[in-house]
Amino acid sequence: MAELPAVIQALLEPNAYPEAPEKGIELMQTQMSFILLADDFVYKIKKPVNLGFLDYSTLDKRRYYCQQEVKLNRRLCPEAYLGITPITRDQNRILVAGGGETIEYAVKMRHLPAEAMLDSLLVNNRVTPQMLASVAEKLAGFHQTAETSAGISTFGNLDAINENTGENFVQTKPYLGKTISRKQYQHIKAYTEDFIQGNATLFRKRVAGGRIRDCHGDLHAAHICFHNGICIYDCIEFNDRFRYGDVASEVAFLAMDLDHYGRADLSRHFVAAYVAQSHDEEIELLLNFYKCYRAYVRGKVACFKYDDPYISPEEKNEVLVNARSYFTLAESYLDTGKPDPQHT
Repeated sequence: MAELPAVIQALLEPNAYPEAPEKGIELMQTQMSFILLADDFVYKIKKPVNLGFLDYSTLDKRRYYCQQEVKLNRRLCPEAYLGITPITRDQNRILVAGGGETIEYAVKMRHLPAEAMLDSLLVNNRVTPQMLASVAEKLAGFHQTAETSAGISTFGNLDAINENTGENFVQTKPYLGKTISRKQYQHIKAYTEDFIQGNATLFRKRVAGGRIRDCHGDLHAAHICFHNGICIYDCIEFNDRFRYGDVASEVAFLAMDLDHYGRADLSRHFVAAYVAQSHDEEIELLLNFYKCYRAYVRGKVACFKYDDPYISPEEKNEVLVNARSYFTLAESYLDTGKPDPQHT
């Protein structure tokens, strides 16, 4: 496990913050960010990495993507995203919003309660069909008004779909035998290629019907909070290609994640509620394809996190189990179209 960067070590001290948090600082990580929980606020600092699909390698780029993160997430969760805060160095002291040289930037957010997150509520069996119907209503309204254009619509073309799915298989090759078996890999790859080829007319119809939108892009249970209404946060800001897409793919993402939590019943209810709100009945024809795609993406992201030098061996083991579970779920959509009822 690599040593934390000096700026992050400094920000583990409460006196580095203007609020001087009384409960101390808690550090969380994703593959792409350091997340510092400071009482009522959260400071999210992007790691200086270039992963190919994302480039945070320079300070200017990290500032730009902080700006994008705030702008895009205010579409579905305006109350949580407070703005961008500089991290400064002044006479060898590293501070949040201090004086001196700006050495980093953070997205500042209100601290949303962990117990109100959909993933936590699912684990504690506190989610009702009506709650998912409310999410469906909010999402359908968002999709109806989300930006679309001739340029955005190109991301629904066959070339773009093949690029996205093909990239998945290229990027997971190094993990064959570790997180995904060769048999699973080949099975999912063949299904994906066959489905795209066999449904070219349907994909073109989706483009013509204006179903390709500037979406959220990362709609799983951990990004939905039932607090003062419904807050859907942490959308993809680092690559427009991952946010532009068919609304069916976004619906399938959350439906798949509900399956992953062993709640196929809630998954079906969510999809039915969205279809009723949007009158987009074609979603049912694409649901299993996009569920498979989204489960595979989640498995792939877990693979990337496995290689993060800043996470502990214990976290690596958890990531490994998580990646395998998503690849297994992806494969389960191929034959029966339904997840394994024993899968959690």
